[in-house]
Amino acid sequence: MLSLSTFAQRGVRIAYIDTEYILENVPEYQEATAQLESKAQKWKNEIQAKLTVVEQKRKDLSNEKALLTNELIEEREEDITFEENEILDYQQKRFGPNGDLFIQKKQLMQPVQDQIFAAVQDMAESRKYDFIFDKSSDAVMLFSNVRFDLSEQILRSITRTSKRKQAQSKAERKVAEQEELIPEINEELEAREKALEEKKAQRESAIEKARKEKLAAREAKVKAAAERRQKVLDDREKAKQAKLDVRNTTTEAAESETEPLKTDDAKPEAESETKTKAQLIEENRQKKLAERAARKKALEERKKKILEDRQKAKDSLTTNN
Repeated sequence: MLSLSTFAQRGVRIAYIDTEYILENVPEYQEATAQLESKAQKWKNEIQAKLTVVEQKRKDLSNEKALLTNELIEEREEDITFEENEILDYQQKRFGPNGDLFIQKKQLMQPVQDQIFAAVQDMAESRKYDFIFDKSSDAVMLFSNVRFDLSEQILRSITRTSKRKQAQSKAERKVAEQEELIPEINEELEAREKALEEKKAQRESAIEKARKEKLAAREAKVKAAAERRQKVLDDREKAKQAKLDVRNTTTEAAESETEPLKTDDAKPEAESETKTKAQLIEENRQKKLAERAARKKALEERKKKILEDRQKAKDSLTTNN
């Protein structure tokens, strides 16, 4: 009752400030904001350029699928997916909830907010204000009279402090900062900055570890795919050489058996000569059939081996993943 009676006798002193207006008129804050926006735009351009490259790679793969083996298609799709994940990680690092943009914007606003808070505290104590609101905050102000607006006075106080600091030497500025800053605010600011630095270091360490693991897995897959391709090429070369060897052997045998027919004059009888030619024709036909069967068998064995190699490669990829 005594407190209410005191308020009633002298009247409640209320004022407000507009933080957004103050920030718009602080040159240092505006300059830093412009630099931060420029940096954010640069990050956006980098991300867009990388996404364009990945999209072009995806289009090229779609156009070349008909000319590539399944192993090459899977390998290139894995490369594209890996690059997309790297871009997403980079985007999260820059623009995520705890990204560089958020942290730098908070670090940029914190000193100015501390100056505004200190100026408001000084003015409230010196002019005996009971309440000072922030017009730009979530508090709803249905009406505000201009004569209660302290924004210009707070802005002038910050400007005077800034000019005074710029005019002083480094040693004087250090002494003035130690005298003017409020210890509780300083400790809270240092604790927040330390926590942010620790979180940033942990995030960067985790990202680097994940990147190294992805690179190692990618290199292992590339190596396995290269070994599979080389094995397939070696098998094809061996099958081709075997086919050539069979063909050369058959040709030599046919030539060696045909030559005696041209030079053999020991059998004058027509029936014996006709019988010998018929036998040779039948023998040649049987040899061709045997060669065809051998080639067919070799092709089936090679096809079976290729299928087994592909299955082993798929099992290896499944085990690695």
